[in-house]
Amino acid sequence: MLPELRIGELTAQVAIIQGGMSVGISLAGLASAVAREGGIGVIGTAGIGMLEREDSLGVVQRSNQALRHEIRKARGMSNGKGLLGVNIMVALSNFDELVRTAIDEKIDIIFAGAGLPLNLPMLAIRNMPTKLVPIVSSARAASIIARRWIKKFNYVPNGFVLEGPLAGGHLGFKLSEIEDPNFSLEKLIPPTLKIAQELEERFNRHVPIIAAGGIYTGADIHYFLDLGASGVQMATRFVTTHECDAAIEFKQAYINSRQEDIRIIKSPVGLPGRVLRNNFVNEVGAGHRRPFKCPYHCIITCDVKTSPYCIASALINAKLGDLSNGFAFCGSNAYRAKEIVSVRDLMNTLENEFCKEAFKKPSNISSREYHNKLAS
Repeated sequence: MLPELRIGELTAQVAIIQGGMSVGISLAGLASAVAREGGIGVIGTAGIGMLEREDSLGVVQRSNQALRHEIRKARGMSNGKGLLGVNIMVALSNFDELVRTAIDEKIDIIFAGAGLPLNLPMLAIRNMPTKLVPIVSSARAASIIARRWIKKFNYVPNGFVLEGPLAGGHLGFKLSEIEDPNFSLEKLIPPTLKIAQELEERFNRHVPIIAAGGIYTGADIHYFLDLGASGVQMATRFVTTHECDAAIEFKQAYINSRQEDIRIIKSPVGLPGRVLRNNFVNEVGAGHRRPFKCPYHCIITCDVKTSPYCIASALINAKLGDLSNGFAFCGSNAYRAKEIVSVRDLMNTLENEFCKEAFKKPSNISSREYHNKLAS
């Protein structure tokens, strides 16, 4: 059976974290369903206030209010089962406020990526139950964060999500690195594990490494756990579930996609991003500008003056099913989705795939050797 995942004093029955997909793709509906099945359900916070009806509140207040609502809703829907987390992008202009709201709501785990969360523990409160887990793309980033947190805040990271270049959405890699085998998740794991082991020996506490990016099947989970990861993070596979909070048109775009439809674009926020190609993506790629006003000021790194479109508006439109005026972020395996299933059925499928792989692999060869043998 799939093993447990321990993060601090918290234990998930199943070592699967549902990746936090922002701008309304993973909210209370999806996160609570994953938590009920023993995994860690994650609410994506970027753009969460943009989905609320316009009122007298500013975007920051509206975002805090929306996040508080989704956390409480997810708790109610999960019936107190499982663990819940939030994903908060460091590049968000309201990063600090969202962190404080999540901590105030006693969320189980904060996953922080899209930048180095160097000062995240500064926002923590004494004896809080919330665990802090950075999302990194290299051992070097993990080391920098750990040194900073320990030296300045006397806080040891509760774990790291190590996200490789096959992930969906914004990527922490240069364009030249995305296809470079030297930056594959398999290559990134050993040096990052070394950082975690050094922290464990020094502070006598478990620092799990969670593998992420391109993980799609139970066999993939088995492979990365065999390489030393304590758990995995999966996002793309959860999009085509009934409980995913995106519109049916968004999910159908995955099901209708082909491998050649998945491409890398340069996002207005200054990072490469993996998306499903459609007419909107083709037009922007051809240099057509979609004039806009910036109503949100949501991402610190977004160059509003030169951006050909508003990425926040594009992603909101996609979440709502208007893919003629937006696009869907996706992982490298999105084209493999063939049907919409329940989260329960998906988790059962992943466990069956994991068990089949565990019984199939000969004990006298390494997981890497076995994986390469299958690939050949």
